[in-house]
Amino acid sequence: MKDFLKELGLEAVNEGTFTGTKWLASDGQSYDSSSPTDGAHIGKVKGSSAANYEAVVAQSQAAFAEWRMWPAPKRGEVVRQIGEALREKKEALGKLVSYEMGKSYQEGLGEVQEMIDICDFAVGLSRQLHGLTMHSERPMHRMYEQYHPLGTVGVISAFNFPVAVWAWNSMLAWICGDVCIWKPSEKVPLCAVACMNICTEVFVKNEVPEGVNCLVVGNYEIGELMSNDTRVPLVSATGSIRMGKKVGEAVGRRLGKTILELGGNNAIIITPNADFKIAVPGIVFGAVGTCGQRCTSTRRLIIHESLYDQVKETLASAYKQIRIGDPLDANNHVGPLIDKDAVNIYLAALDKIKQSGGTFVVEGGTLEGAGFESGCYVKPAIAEVQNEWEIVQDETFAPILYLMKYSTFDEAIALQNGVKQGLSSAIMTTNMRESEIFLSHRGSDCGIANVNIGTSGAEIGGAFGGEKETGGGRESGSDAWKAYMRRQTNTINWGTELPLAQGIKFDF
Repeated sequence: MKDFLKELGLEAVNEGTFTGTKWLASDGQSYDSSSPTDGAHIGKVKGSSAANYEAVVAQSQAAFAEWRMWPAPKRGEVVRQIGEALREKKEALGKLVSYEMGKSYQEGLGEVQEMIDICDFAVGLSRQLHGLTMHSERPMHRMYEQYHPLGTVGVISAFNFPVAVWAWNSMLAWICGDVCIWKPSEKVPLCAVACMNICTEVFVKNEVPEGVNCLVVGNYEIGELMSNDTRVPLVSATGSIRMGKKVGEAVGRRLGKTILELGGNNAIIITPNADFKIAVPGIVFGAVGTCGQRCTSTRRLIIHESLYDQVKETLASAYKQIRIGDPLDANNHVGPLIDKDAVNIYLAALDKIKQSGGTFVVEGGTLEGAGFESGCYVKPAIAEVQNEWEIVQDETFAPILYLMKYSTFDEAIALQNGVKQGLSSAIMTTNMRESEIFLSHRGSDCGIANVNIGTSGAEIGGAFGGEKETGGGRESGSDAWKAYMRRQTNTINWGTELPLAQGIKFDF
């Protein structure tokens, strides 16, 4: 067993049902975790059954009754200590993320740093969960609003960010007074088990109620139980548009709340005023980072016709310098796709590009031989396409970059917005008017719009999320915390009369 697995308390066989400090005997389907890096078996996690889920929900309900009464700064202190525990385990957890998911070790460390950053953010926020005071139209009345915790928050996360998205949700939910049940992707279950192990000592030391931090490892059936459960007022789901629509429909049917973070089809506009020193690294990292498996990965490059050939040649040259291999080797830029199913989807996309009439600037394909035995390594590809093609309109979770040209700036904006997803977007320009138009109401229709940086690599200080079929959810920074609470308007009459609003008279 690798040293980082031992350091994280992982066993050959692990339970997948957790209630804060206690692992329950799981009697659901078991999940084998194998690394896409080398194909090696890492461990097994015993999944949660419907009965396990019921036990966890009951425990979370009991915990909420107590946890919501803790002062928010005291809850923040628990989160602060979790941040310290993550700092101590940063290298080990970063290696696990890299090994189980396949992203580079540097990106694995970056993901754990995101967890630490959101802990720091949440600690400060725990003293700022403020409402507003409004002037009443009635004399001797005071009106204000305040926020209360919702209850049990369900978190459904995807494989590509196996630990950070859980932290984005849980740390904010906890300081708001909520309790959390996490259903991670069954493709990366050991990352979830490791997070629970890291948190356990902090929860025990602080005597946090059992049930504040829960885990249920399982497939879509556990997600369906959560989505249809009226005891879970908020479900935060990250994944494909197809999955998000099912979650949204189920939760909406019972008038629950959702935070949906779904697919992206992100574009960068390259204007004649672009600074190439900035543009090229931003494009390449956005397109090939995490092997194209970020929801913010750069999928489309919209290039002014005067620069098109130059950009195409520059990128073709840059792609020759990309090093693909073991993600734990710091010399490599790109690791594998998550599994062979993802490889097959990637290969099918390449075929569809050809069938649609696309031309490849950089050919794709699989990598074989020494170091690529897992069968999950692929070549980043670049293709010349048309924006309206079906294959371009759909998101392929793989390192395929589409090139298209424009002549007028309005045309570039129309191409950028001409997809059903609306997560991240960027423009490369030193022209102030171009950047301001891009950021205005007549510019990008995405939840994230960047100038002179790529589409990938959001900071936790800003609210993260997108529009259209990306789901409209917001997580992480800014005032995203409000999604985890219910707003209440309060009016207090401190006088001796009962005047009615709008001057209504009701005498008897």
